[in-house]
Amino acid sequence: MARFEISMTEMATMGGDARAEVFCDMGLMYATGRGVEIDLVSAHKWLNIAAIKGSDRAAELRADLTPQLTKMQLAEALRAAREWMTVH
Repeated sequence: MARFEISMTEMATMGGDARAEVFCDMGLMYATGRGVEIDLVSAHKWLNIAAIKGSDRAAELRADLTPQLTKMQLAEALRAAREWMTVH
């Protein structure tokens, strides 16, 4: 499914208001296991990026997801989001 993630990421970096929703959809994809293994760290990462890009829905979903993560997982998700934002 990495191919799907790369395709969605490329689409989201093109710009426009819809890009935050693409990131939110990616977060939901990982949170629910839609087409990929459930990965709450990746879900939090993409929801965090979507929230930073302006998605209120992603911010709410991220808040709902956060209590399910350990402190180590949360740190990993935040680090991954920060790294992604630095590169893109």
